Amino acid sequence: MASQNQLSYIKGKKVLMVGAGGIGCELLKTLALSGFQDIHIIDMDTIEVSNLNRQFLFRKSHVGQSKAKVARDAVLKFRPHISITPYHANVKGPDFNVDFFKQFNVVLNGLDNLDARRHVNRLCLAAEVPLVESGTTGFLGQVTVHVKGRTECYECQPKPAPKTYPVCTITSTPSKFVHCIVWAKDLLFTKLFGDKNQENDLNVRSTDATSSSEHVEDVFERRKDEDIEQYGRRIYDHVFGYNIEEALSNEETWKNRNRPKPIYSRDFLHDEIAQQNGNVDKDCAAGDPSSVSAMASLGMKNPQDIWCLKENSRIFMEAFKLFFMKREKDIGNLTFDKDDQLAVEFVTAAANIRASSFGIPLHSLFEAKGIAGNIVHAVATTNAIIAGLIVIEAIKVLQNDTNNYRMTYCLEHPTRKMLLMPVEPFEANKSCYVCSESPLTLEINTHRAKLRDFVEKIVKAKLGMYFPLIMYGAALLYEVGDDLDEAMVANYAANLEKVLSELPSPVTSGTTVTVEDLKQELTCNINIKHREEFDEEKEPDGMLLSGWTQASSVEKDDNKSNGNGGSTSNASQALPVEAEDNVEMDVPSGKKRRLSEISDQDLLSVTDETKNHEKLEVVDDDDDLMMLDGDPGLNKRKRMQ
Repeated sequence: MASQNQLSYIKGKKVLMVGAGGIGCELLKTLALSGFQDIHIIDMDTIEVSNLNRQFLFRKSHVGQSKAKVARDAVLKFRPHISITPYHANVKGPDFNVDFFKQFNVVLNGLDNLDARRHVNRLCLAAEVPLVESGTTGFLGQVTVHVKGRTECYECQPKPAPKTYPVCTITSTPSKFVHCIVWAKDLLFTKLFGDKNQENDLNVRSTDATSSSEHVEDVFERRKDEDIEQYGRRIYDHVFGYNIEEALSNEETWKNRNRPKPIYSRDFLHDEIAQQNGNVDKDCAAGDPSSVSAMASLGMKNPQDIWCLKENSRIFMEAFKLFFMKREKDIGNLTFDKDDQLAVEFVTAAANIRASSFGIPLHSLFEAKGIAGNIVHAVATTNAIIAGLIVIEAIKVLQNDTNNYRMTYCLEHPTRKMLLMPVEPFEANKSCYVCSESPLTLEINTHRAKLRDFVEKIVKAKLGMYFPLIMYGAALLYEVGDDLDEAMVANYAANLEKVLSELPSPVTSGTTVTVEDLKQELTCNINIKHREEFDEEKEPDGMLLSGWTQASSVEKDDNKSNGNGGSTSNASQALPVEAEDNVEMDVPSGKKRRLSEISDQDLLSVTDETKNHEKLEVVDDDDDLMMLDGDPGLNKRKRMQ
């Protein structure tokens, strides 16, 4: 409970919470118990079984219901006289504009992705409403305060982006288990059970080895009168055997690499057919689709066991058959879900078989699920600590206690018997294009790149503008909105397909394009610089934006293949991976090191009095990544005065 003095500031204040998950549940409870009486919550998610171990306001009976609404009902049971308004909606929706944000005295974030965080940051800047940001991952956590004109905004410093890997690494030369997971999840699972019309790299060599040159057959298409066992074995032999044989035919690729070993079903499954068929038929006789499990069907119970190659092969075939026998109506529309037991089993088995082929250590289903589902296991206590710190900072903001604002970091290891590290906020970054309106520079081939490329790859993907308006001088090149007439929509659609230099008002080297998001009330000027060629590996978008503060997210392929045998894709493509232990961090020397290379002593030294503070940056609530920004002094960041 807040003190009487603090209660006087809290009373009558209107608070907006964004996110009702791990941090959100703790935060709503703490706000209610601290005396806040008018709370609004936005969350688009529904409750899942996996939430129940830490999001304590929810029970099993609530699964499938709105998080925001259930959280409200749970808190009103012990604080019935306060007002809590829930919104089961996306914070990026049209109802939550600048005018909506202006009604609040402070906004408190408990979000789980960078995209939404950036959006809320911009709305708070436009509405001139203070923002208290937060994040946790495992034992690590942080709370930061962002007040327009007084502190840096959320986007003033780089944030780690989701990791990606070049397709050539994933499809042809994997060296880590995470590469095998990405291959199994984003390529094989999608190809077999997702949208069959969606192109992915497995299309490249998807012709059967037995097909004649006159009749090319897609191996992923089930043949007429082919039973599931035969179909599954053919897929197995193709992706783990034939494709590897094809890759090995390119000797140049393997000069400085370990050669993979082709694996065929006949080596591991010849005596399993009758037994597995019996299990499948029995399992399919009862139960709902969500409970189907290849492990249960085969009598395998411990998800922390590391299966041998034969066991992985059995799980692969069993899961494959169960999809077609028990969930056939879903095939063609499935996407990987970490809470889908059968999908996790299939991906784990496929990743392990591929890992075995390339000499990579195998992993348990528990470990594979963590990697595939981007899981750093949440710690409820960390969420509770961070929620308490959010409320402390919110009260300071409401009291206008500027001198006592703190960015506080929760550490895994105690330093001087302390687990919390408070740091004074920093001034705004003068080169931040969001809060300081600093212009950006875009290097692009204006004779080849279309306006669509600019909109999709720069305006939306990098700048996070969802309702963009693009102008060159007084000419309006593109606009999004519900109030456009048909002629305008057709005109802008036609512009999207034109290269920049051929637009009605040509965009060429030396011109400045203005991009505006009317909803976020954000305007950005981009100086255009023509450039003929780009490195397909390092600059896969075919354009380079400078002055933008998001961190690089593409892993270097130090052993780049000259020819990848199993794939003819170029390296300009990249696949996302949401989980990776070796997250990069900046250290005072300016050199980047991986998280696994940082010792406990390095982390402890963060608060050593003989060194400058480093900034711990945890980017997501519950289940995501973390990084350390470099020494604030070296980054020329100033403490807030």
